[in-house]
Amino acid sequence: MIRDAIESDLPAIRAIYNDAVLNTTAIWNEQPVDLANRQAWFQARQAQGYPILVSIENDEVTGYASFGDWRPFEGFRYSVEHSVYVRHDQRGKGLGPRLMQALIERARTCGKHVMVAAIESGNLASIHLHERVGFITTGQMPQVGIKFGRWLDLTFMQLALNPGAEPPKE
Repeated sequence: MIRDAIESDLPAIRAIYNDAVLNTTAIWNEQPVDLANRQAWFQARQAQGYPILVSIENDEVTGYASFGDWRPFEGFRYSVEHSVYVRHDQRGKGLGPRLMQALIERARTCGKHVMVAAIESGNLASIHLHERVGFITTGQMPQVGIKFGRWLDLTFMQLALNPGAEPPKE
């Protein structure tokens, strides 16, 4: 089941996030976060009207997905950058694509035009997931990050949510 996150989901979301921080290059932060950090993030998403979705199995959060502003300038208001994370013991079970599809639908509902992904170039599972749901690679940025004592490359991908749509009249 996929549903909107509620505040009581935050400890599980924090655990999934911190696992990615400590054990993967999916998040380029090096320090785990506390619950107050995830509460501030949750409140900011709510204030912006942006979703945080969770996948639930046996009353446990098994993954989450969200999006936020891609860049903080007015000209980018129809583009969002997203995140999808699946609990380490639930990977490979199809949760990622289901969370992605639900998040894409929410972005369309919010009137967004483009969804952007910034993925560590060695994360082939994430790149393949994004390709499966229609994202295309739009850029490569070598050695723009560092984690675990090595340089990281960044792959940009994007999905046009409403291909061919005219810009809104404002």
